[in-house]
Amino acid sequence: MKRDRAFGDSALTALAPAIWGTTYLVTTEFLPPDRPLLASVTRALPAGLILLALGRTLPRGMWWWRALILGVLNIGAFLYLLFVAAYRLPGGVAALVMSVQPMVVLALSALLLKEKVRAIHVAACVVGAVGVGLLVLQPHAGMDAVGVGAGLLGAVSMAAGIVLTKLWGRPEGVGVLTFTGWQLTVGGLVLLPVTLIGEGLPSTLTGSNLAGFAYLGLVGALFAYAIWFRGVERLPALAVSFLSFASPLTATALGYLVLDQALSPLQVVGAAAVVASVVLAQSRGSRRKKTAQAQEAPPEFADA
Repeated sequence: MKRDRAFGDSALTALAPAIWGTTYLVTTEFLPPDRPLLASVTRALPAGLILLALGRTLPRGMWWWRALILGVLNIGAFLYLLFVAAYRLPGGVAALVMSVQPMVVLALSALLLKEKVRAIHVAACVVGAVGVGLLVLQPHAGMDAVGVGAGLLGAVSMAAGIVLTKLWGRPEGVGVLTFTGWQLTVGGLVLLPVTLIGEGLPSTLTGSNLAGFAYLGLVGALFAYAIWFRGVERLPALAVSFLSFASPLTATALGYLVLDQALSPLQVVGAAAVVASVVLAQSRGSRRKKTAQAQEAPPEFADA
């Protein structure tokens, strides 16, 4: 029963990065060109305000600055960097560049959560780093340096957010939907003035643009982040981070099936190495807290 519950938690959590893997296709095919800030704000802020209206609870005390930090790391900075990568790189490549996130989580977990670093985890990091190197350091791959840099920084931002979320938890009596709403709202509000000053608003929006924004806001943010933060709460930080590999798998599959994108042979080897690093670390990473998790009674998904 407990094993089935853990599998169910992992499967539901993996659905969030799988949804995020569709971001690259939606960005290139439905959104206005070269609007990463606008895409970030419209994805985060409306969904956050909806959840705030439903929860009707604001942060208190130290949770004001904690919500600010988590909102910037998990939402504001991460979404902006995600869309920069999505606009500048093929979807599968952008998602695979960001798959270095588990390696960053491993290092931060050892530093902040005092989790023991195992040899198998170090090996996974080395294999993953080699894989990402093969993926992006190709002379004829046409990799955009800004896109690659944005993807790597986005991975660091989300990794820091995951670890700090595990470290701080959430306030007693505050449901995960309200907690998600805080972060989405903070992330959107931080980006809003930058968007208005740096990009401005487009003169026109097509029906496809509106459909793309609606999908990213309702499905890619409101729903996906709710189940993601639920998973971050219930699963070990390293285990939940490795589930993010569902994003590049989804993005790569959609790029191949819909956009006729392809990877060079060495890039395929690099992608396989990244997959191997995930499997290698996941084989041990999810066991360490099994006993402790079995004794915990995690809060319910919905607001009480």
